[in-house]
Amino acid sequence: MEEIIENLKEIGLNSYEAKVYLALLKKYPATGYEAAKLADIPQSRAYDTLKSLESAHIVTSSPTKPVTYTPIRPKELTKRFRRKITSTLDFLEKKLPNVKDDYTEPVLNISGTHSIRSKIIEIIKNSTKEIFIEVWAQDFKFFEADLLEAYNRGLEIKIVGYDNFSCSFGTVFRHVNLKEIGYSAAGKMIFLASDNSEGLFGAIDPADKHIEPSVLWTKNENIVSLIKQSIVQDMYLIDISEQFPEQLKYFYGKGLKKLKDKVLGLQSFYKILQP
Repeated sequence: MEEIIENLKEIGLNSYEAKVYLALLKKYPATGYEAAKLADIPQSRAYDTLKSLESAHIVTSSPTKPVTYTPIRPKELTKRFRRKITSTLDFLEKKLPNVKDDYTEPVLNISGTHSIRSKIIEIIKNSTKEIFIEVWAQDFKFFEADLLEAYNRGLEIKIVGYDNFSCSFGTVFRHVNLKEIGYSAAGKMIFLASDNSEGLFGAIDPADKHIEPSVLWTKNENIVSLIKQSIVQDMYLIDISEQFPEQLKYFYGKGLKKLKDKVLGLQSFYKILQP
């Protein structure tokens, strides 16, 4: 019942109007007193509410005494509001000014563990084609069920997993010997790209525990593409390291240290633990 009331409020009725309309559907025609009792609202408010519903042509009144009220059919109600909403949206679509030609999607900061996790779950639920995610085992557990649901919807799920990572669905690239690549001075990071149209990245577990977790979220397709490319590059590196471990160790040392020093410099804040 509460869910129906909330949805009636979504289309424009207030709480009393929603309750009275539902009450009249159960028993009609009904007097104002009967409607108030059925709707469990103060009788003093029932008459104002019925007058409002009558003005909106959602109930009709009788010419009798006492006056009784009858609701319109639910199908008529939904049809009327659907027509009204469609008409309003069509008008806005035609009349609202377009954004400037040089408009770009903003990049927004999201802080706090709960807010970050909620946004990630929202992105996963809204995805329709593919999800690329790079995540630590300690965080993956909060998104596993939603990622599995997306996988079962037919989405392509590609995952880079850190630190004793385990997952039974999608295509998974597990960091083993290189598990600390990506652990920088900022802390443990997360990267997420969805449908080439929405992305998120940042320190979900900062190294400095006095700092609040913070990520950047965007629908800027250029930035989302960069996030996806970063994840894909790690996938390349992991797969190559699994196929040619001895050759890579011979050329670059344990944990690709020589390569890291060459690319990032000896003073880099990136850490690579030895296997």
